[in-house]
Amino acid sequence: MAILETKNKVDMESLNALFEYATEGIIVSDKSGLIIKANPSVERLFGYERNELLGKRIEDLIPRRYSDNHVKHRENYNAHPHARSMGKNMDLYAKKKDDSEFPVEISLSYYKQDDEQFVIAFIIDVSERKRQEENIKKLNQDLEQKVDERTKVLHEALIELENSKEKLSEALENEKELNDMKSRFVTMASHEFRTPLSTILSSISLVNKYSGGENDEKIQKHVHRIKSAVTNMTLILNDFLSAEKLEEGKVTLRNEDLNIQELSEEIINEINGILKSGQKVVYSHSGLPSASLDKQMVRNILLNLISNAIKFSPENKVIELVTSIDSDVIKITVIDQGMGIPKEEQEHLFQRFFRARNVTNIQGTGLGLNIVGKYLEIMDGNITFESQVDIGTTFKIVIPNK
Repeated sequence: MAILETKNKVDMESLNALFEYATEGIIVSDKSGLIIKANPSVERLFGYERNELLGKRIEDLIPRRYSDNHVKHRENYNAHPHARSMGKNMDLYAKKKDDSEFPVEISLSYYKQDDEQFVIAFIIDVSERKRQEENIKKLNQDLEQKVDERTKVLHEALIELENSKEKLSEALENEKELNDMKSRFVTMASHEFRTPLSTILSSISLVNKYSGGENDEKIQKHVHRIKSAVTNMTLILNDFLSAEKLEEGKVTLRNEDLNIQELSEEIINEINGILKSGQKVVYSHSGLPSASLDKQMVRNILLNLISNAIKFSPENKVIELVTSIDSDVIKITVIDQGMGIPKEEQEHLFQRFFRARNVTNIQGTGLGLNIVGKYLEIMDGNITFESQVDIGTTFKIVIPNK
């Protein structure tokens, strides 16, 4: 019996030592929330003197915004007591004697004595851990912000690099195309200019030889050849000069009140020198006499289309030029009865230097229709065509009347 009493005494002293020296705060309360026991750690956590907490209610240690609901939570726990953590996945706060708050973690348990139920609360101050968590959170946010900023800078640098790459590639392509154009120009110019110049020189020599009344017909024939050669050279030079200005972006729209009928008749008269035997240009106009247009652009368009129609049509054929103006649009149509364009090559017709395989033996630069297309882009117009080999080609132009 004495041994049992001694053992019980030792057990009680051990429990008291555990209670008194535990680093966790321990509070024992009854079912009503009245504090009946608190260890020194709790008193230090909450700023109370020894035994000052005894007789106070648990709600005195809870911030006011939570204390009202806590009564209900306590009643629920008393109805179904079991060991558990309090406020799972929630931030819990306790209130000190001076009303300051601090974050805590709380575990609950219970025991019964003499048919009365008591609740044990184990309390840990997690202020330092929260501070560390906040520091880590802030560091992570700062790191994420820096990563976002660096990513943004890198993304912008990549975009700029890609743009520079595209610009460089475009510049190199333009340089290559320009060099190619210059090479073609030299080759073509040496051929295209040599032919009409040879014609002019030989015809001048023959004009001198045939001077005299009985040779007037022969003189007129060679004069016609000279005019034709000079006109061809002028058209070729116009093509190259127009192509160069378009390439350099030096062409701007300069509209004026243009009488298209007068301009068309002037151009037809001007290119009479390149008409083949029996060829003629038939012109008709309808609608308003004039519109606001760039005279030089329209002139170059008409010269290109009509000279092409003459060049690619055989002798004794008619070339038709039809113009019309109304309040909305200006229309220009050129119809020939020439050799036509092979269907499989029509998609390339407006490419620079393109020449269909059935016209390689006929003088030309391959620039004319490309220039026409560029001019019409500037004028907000468009060009379409229909063509059949050995039947002829029809070009239709529509320009808005602004």
